[in-house]
Amino acid sequence: MGFTELNSVEYYIINQLTGVNLNKGGVHEQKVGYGAQWVYKPAQEIERGVHEVLEESELKRALIRLNPEINANPDFADEVLYKLRAILITVNQVGLVKANEEFFKWLTGEKTMPFGENNRYVPVRLIDFDDLGNNVYVVTNQFRIRHRETKIPDIVMMINGIPVVVGEAKTPIRSAIEWGDGAYEINEIYENAVPQLFVPNILLFATEGKELYYGAIRCPLQYWAPWRLENDEDALAKRLGLGEVGKELSDLLSPARLLDIMRNFSLFSTDKKKRRIKIIPRFQQYEGANKIVERVKEGRIKKGLIWHFQGSGKSFLMVFAAQKLRREPELKSPTVIILVDRTDLDTQISGTFNAADVDNVETTDNIKELQGMLERDTRKIIVSMIHKFRDAKPNMNTRDNIIVLVDEAHRTQEGDLGRQMRAALPNAFLFGLTGTPVNKADKNTFWAFGSEEDRGGYMSRYTFQDSIRDDATLRLHFEPRLVDVHVDKETIDKAFKEFKVNSALTDEEADALNQKSARMAAFLKSPERVAKIVGDISQHFNEKVAPHGFKAMIVTPDRYACVQYKEELDNYFPEEASKVVISTSANDPLEFKQKWGVDKGKQEKIVDEFNDAQSDLKFIIVTAKLLTGFDAPILQTMYLDKSLKDHTLLQAICRTNRLFPNKSFGRIVDYFGVFDDAAKALQFDEESVKTVISNLSELRDKLPMAMKEALSHFDGVDRTLKGFEGLEAAQNSIGTDNKKDAFAKDYKYLSKLWESLSPDKVLDIYNEDYKWLSQVFESVRPPIDNMGKLLWFSLGAQTTKLIHENIHVGEVHQLEEFVLDADVIEEIFNNPDPKNAKKLEKILIKRFKKHSGNPKFKSLSERLEELRDRAEQGLITSIEFVKELCKLAKETVQAEKELEEYIQEKTPQAALTELFLELKTNQTPAVVERIVADIDAHVRMVSFDGWQQSNQGEREVQSSLRKILWAKYKIKDQVLFDRAYAYIKEYY
Repeated sequence: MGFTELNSVEYYIINQLTGVNLNKGGVHEQKVGYGAQWVYKPAQEIERGVHEVLEESELKRALIRLNPEINANPDFADEVLYKLRAILITVNQVGLVKANEEFFKWLTGEKTMPFGENNRYVPVRLIDFDDLGNNVYVVTNQFRIRHRETKIPDIVMMINGIPVVVGEAKTPIRSAIEWGDGAYEINEIYENAVPQLFVPNILLFATEGKELYYGAIRCPLQYWAPWRLENDEDALAKRLGLGEVGKELSDLLSPARLLDIMRNFSLFSTDKKKRRIKIIPRFQQYEGANKIVERVKEGRIKKGLIWHFQGSGKSFLMVFAAQKLRREPELKSPTVIILVDRTDLDTQISGTFNAADVDNVETTDNIKELQGMLERDTRKIIVSMIHKFRDAKPNMNTRDNIIVLVDEAHRTQEGDLGRQMRAALPNAFLFGLTGTPVNKADKNTFWAFGSEEDRGGYMSRYTFQDSIRDDATLRLHFEPRLVDVHVDKETIDKAFKEFKVNSALTDEEADALNQKSARMAAFLKSPERVAKIVGDISQHFNEKVAPHGFKAMIVTPDRYACVQYKEELDNYFPEEASKVVISTSANDPLEFKQKWGVDKGKQEKIVDEFNDAQSDLKFIIVTAKLLTGFDAPILQTMYLDKSLKDHTLLQAICRTNRLFPNKSFGRIVDYFGVFDDAAKALQFDEESVKTVISNLSELRDKLPMAMKEALSHFDGVDRTLKGFEGLEAAQNSIGTDNKKDAFAKDYKYLSKLWESLSPDKVLDIYNEDYKWLSQVFESVRPPIDNMGKLLWFSLGAQTTKLIHENIHVGEVHQLEEFVLDADVIEEIFNNPDPKNAKKLEKILIKRFKKHSGNPKFKSLSERLEELRDRAEQGLITSIEFVKELCKLAKETVQAEKELEEYIQEKTPQAALTELFLELKTNQTPAVVERIVADIDAHVRMVSFDGWQQSNQGEREVQSSLRKILWAKYKIKDQVLFDRAYAYIKEYY
């Protein structure tokens, strides 16, 4: 039988969680553990129908057991079940996240019903959080559920009859198949086909037995995260394999951990596009927040320092910690103060709290107001600014359940703020959070926050290497450009001396510093130098940034330089492509203030526009604003022409390290010469920081070996041979799945290097080889709905452009000349020539790709895959293979003929009418003909030949459809919209 995903991964998960070994017929092996435990129950023994999500009999027993009022009148349980069913049913109308949010209010005990005496409303408990042993925990597998179609998730975990975890197991022995394939199946297939199963969901997980990743509903694949074991000494050199995955699974999915995540670490927030999203913690956020809570509950040590690398989610760590602290009954309604350093950080932090709908949050930038709140004994979450404590009086409040969380804590050393905070709040808990390591010389910071009992002075640490390993942030590369405009070493050293390293300068302070260094300012802002740099930025951006859909930030020496850069940039790009973000002061000329001043509201609009991939804004030009607390994942390149060092430099360059689709690293283009001596620019005690940023030239050195390894899969293949014969020879060289996967892995690495370096001249000598490899890769890449999504990735922008420029690629399509009709098939059937059979097989694959959305062709494609597997394993002879292949080909020809007739019969309007009648609900207006006529008229007006291949065409057609369905007829049904758009794409 060998190793399969069922017997080696799925059964292993069940064994780890419950102790049951299904490979031995369900033998229960002793499971070491304590407290609440999972038990295994076969899917067929769970009392529910295929259309039902809840095991209602189990849930009813829990309701009676956990609620005295329902125990006294068990009929009340049916009323609760009715309410829960209603949420499950509405998922198609309100969307999965909103339905999940509503169901969570029931799961966490927030909902009340009039079950008390005299119809008094009392809380209803679905789960017992006080005595975890009072709940029933069941793990099952092959859980069959039907909505639009039947789906069978591998693992479903239920608490009191409610499915709260869904997991997917994948085969451990095929190198192309990774955890991402399981995550994709859950995200893209199950969540859309059977959304009601995910309405009560806490989290999702996927594993192929080597790595375990988890995510929330509707969470894009790039934001799924690994779970780490607390204090795991081997975490950095992580061992791959079942043993490690088993430990992580048991830890993440223990009942106590899962219920903690549900109750204290699940946020529902609104993103920039006003969509509701669900956020669950990454491991470091969960661990850091819980360490804060535990230290406060213990009460012995009154402080702690948390270093989590820039971009790894400190804002959410603070939200989780504040929320859990406020909910802890033994802390007696504490006050949590969040102190931030700058106005833009204040916007980000309070924005994070507000978007996540956290209760009882107050924001103040006034020390008297803060003092008033503390004197009035305000018991809320208060967001304020750290420098306000310069004016704080001693003993503002002596309560011991005040918890202060200080963001970017390394800055408290300025003016001895740490001591002032301690004097003002003598019995409070002080926790410092920083994205950059604190140097031993920063004695004030360690005095204020670092405990001697914490190893290295840190209560929790999550380094640059940790964040890269866990895909929490991206690597950083720097690229020195125009070395002749760099500032000389002596001047840089002088600038660094004058620069207050540990306090980020305001816009006005940056101006003042440059005025002090008048000679240097004259050099930096000389028109010839600025013109030369901006010309280079234009070329670099158009070649390396714009083709990938990313954006850029320009950091200049001062506010007047920002204006200078903007005016020069307007010679290369439209005026709306760049915006200056600076503050103005009372001393500025009126004209300057009116033209360039950016207030808080205007800044927020600019940031939103910058984050919109479709907007015309491509550059933000700054000098001090937005260098901290600015979160724009689309920002990939920073053009740096300013003297920055240590904390400020590290924070600034990390604006580019956020995750974004198809983004593999952040880039710093250095015009100032900051990185001429990288060790000097980033002086930290922490050795790991020295590897934070690497020179792109290092990638150039890796290119020859990467090319050699990718080509090594085709030893003996004549790469000068053109057309079908050349391609077939290459494909035969990687004929098995294992060989294809090994090639894909090496090509993926090469492609990342290529995309990073392009259009560097170093690539020129490898151009022909890379084109050839790219064509081979594209020709053997499986269809998009196949396995191996992480390995068999989509080609990058530069590679795609390269292939399209290569005119002879058309020769690959000579397959079409081999006509597929009944006579040809009959000829191959009677004379089974392997070469012709190979051609036939390739044609069928191509045809199935063309009709990939059609269930009939999907079924034929699966049969072909099965046939190829049987042939590869030697279960059928080559002649039997050819004959079976011909049968498949006949069915394909017939299916295409029927499809063609069907399409010819159908006018676009008839097709749309049929769709609307099929999906008609009570909410759909009765006059289907009028809706269809409106859609038909609008689409014909905005569409043009080939609109389906144009981004603009697709946008305009989608916009027209939205206006008719959503605005005119008030039909906000996403399923209907998607199906209607698919029909329009096919028939117009």
